[in-house]
Amino acid sequence: MDSKRIGELIKTVRKEQGFTQAEAAGYLNVGIRFLSELENGKPTVQLGKVLQVLEGLGYETVLIPKSKRKLINYIKKSLNDE
Repeated sequence: MDSKRIGELIKTVRKEQGFTQAEAAGYLNVGIRFLSELENGKPTVQLGKVLQVLEGLGYETVLIPKSKRKLINYIKKSLNDE
């Protein structure tokens, strides 16, 4: 997943939850400019804040080694089936 896809995900979830950028930034304790840059896929945003935003929107970040291809494919398939 790249920064653009993460940004698109965050923007979609924020809108689904009914937050404006200003409301979400306040709730997530980040600046509006940061949230805007994150949603637009700026690759140089601070990782700690990205993880904070994802957690605040109800996501858990999990790192899986690429060597675990079968597990990754299983997870992707499961997510697509939902």
